[in-house]
Amino acid sequence: MARTENKATAGPTAQMVANLARKLRVRKGWTQEQLGKQLGFSGAAVSAMETLAQPASDDMLVQLERVLGDGLEIFEGARVPVRLEKYPSQFQDYVLLEQKALVLRPYVTFIVHGLFQTEEYARALIGGGYPPWPEQRVEELVEARMARKALFDRTPVALIELVLEESVLRRVIGSPEVMRRQMLHLVECGRRRNVTLQVLPMDCGLSGEHSGDRGTMNLMETMEHDRLGFLEVQGESLLITDPRKVSTLAQRYAKIQSQALDPRTSLGLIEQLAGDQR
Repeated sequence: MARTENKATAGPTAQMVANLARKLRVRKGWTQEQLGKQLGFSGAAVSAMETLAQPASDDMLVQLERVLGDGLEIFEGARVPVRLEKYPSQFQDYVLLEQKALVLRPYVTFIVHGLFQTEEYARALIGGGYPPWPEQRVEELVEARMARKALFDRTPVALIELVLEESVLRRVIGSPEVMRRQMLHLVECGRRRNVTLQVLPMDCGLSGEHSGDRGTMNLMETMEHDRLGFLEVQGESLLITDPRKVSTLAQRYAKIQSQALDPRTSLGLIEQLAGDQR
């Protein structure tokens, strides 16, 4: 049975997909079970999609295009909008910009940046938040977060420079084994040619101080070479476009980078900490 809250919050693209899929299924004279068999999903999954209990996953949209699309690419074209609708509303504008960015420079203080999270780390993080999400919503958010990783292999390639505090690596999310695999994934990402990864150590300043004490930030340069800033805290977000304010954030970020370990040393530290989780 469809959850009332899912029906109320389903985005317009998810609603369009549900209505169109149902009409095309009925036109073919198929039951939900029969369509599910064609798609490689259960009849219950088709019912959940049509009633908006569970908006279509990316895999389901691919299969809907294959089975019902008739070459019109309607379901194919819905993949990105449906994915965006699964993000919290305050994050949707940023994700759209992120996927088209030329340069990304995030600095994170509490958790691994979403682009660099493993699926099990993301699931433990999202599932452990408060107030708690229903399991279906947790899975939606995990799927949406994993879809952001397409940026790593996009053409034209994006330059990504990540600085994360050492405390991020020492804070266990999920379990020690989840953290070990997360850190090894960070090392793998840090070895990509388009990625620079640095760790800001606990004792980075001369007296323990550092320039990142005002919290997480994301800097971005668009394909049009506009420079933007994005701040997020306690479920609220702020997109910064004022060039003076963005310049201040960029100067602060540069100072943070100068206080961080160099990339080679950073990856060595992460590998060392991953080994400590065995």
